[in-house]
Amino acid sequence: MTDGVTALARGHHSLAFGSADAVPGGLLALSMSGGIRVRPAEGRSVYFGRNFEEVHVGIGVDDRRVSRRQGALTCRGGQWWVGNTGNRPIRLPNTRWLHRDGEEVPLAPGYTPLFVPGSGAREHLLELYVVGPNGDPPRPAPTAATERLTTWRLTPDERLAVVVLGQRYLLHEANPLPLTWQQATSQLAELEPGRWREGRLKHLVEDLRLRLSRHGVAGLRKDELPEPIGNALNDNLLRELVRTSTLVPPDLTVLHPAE
Repeated sequence: MTDGVTALARGHHSLAFGSADAVPGGLLALSMSGGIRVRPAEGRSVYFGRNFEEVHVGIGVDDRRVSRRQGALTCRGGQWWVGNTGNRPIRLPNTRWLHRDGEEVPLAPGYTPLFVPGSGAREHLLELYVVGPNGDPPRPAPTAATERLTTWRLTPDERLAVVVLGQRYLLHEANPLPLTWQQATSQLAELEPGRWREGRLKHLVEDLRLRLSRHGVAGLRKDELPEPIGNALNDNLLRELVRTSTLVPPDLTVLHPAE
């Protein structure tokens, strides 16, 4: 690595948890292949794409739908910007698309996931984290609920179930909704044949909602919400799991176990 650039090993923890050891104004970028930590410097560029030998961060390295140099991260005017240099569009949070040779987008301090569509239903994740001017990781807002912020413990079955049920939330889609019970059960049955039925999924998720409710999480019981309830219970559950970083975008890898 060059001066001011250090490597992040493959398997590094998700940048959704922040980073306390980076310099103010610095950038961290991470994919399934590993990543980098970069000091700010005017005009410095970081490239990401499929050709891991010629970019700083490899992404979609086995997927020929991803461009060899898919995009660039550039430090300019004391801020980091992301631009698309590849053939595939890049999706930002809230379903905002960044196209080739379009305007660069400034990155706010904190965590930003980028998604590059690949072959079939594959989407490749690039996690970005811009360190704030004081170098501190983001802190919870000083409200009672947030001060109690915790990462909830999930069993392996619970984690798989809520990742499938809430994949649209982890993809940072605009106005996400949970999958239906039927959709989620069908996908779970493909991932683990013979283990999942709709009744089992419902029972597992309902037990999880009640467990979190007993620990003070609001909006997870029918008697707390007005009719018609619809899918509000699961929506509230998934928003709580994402808000507390119990679920983070890298959890989506369970949807493609063979890759």
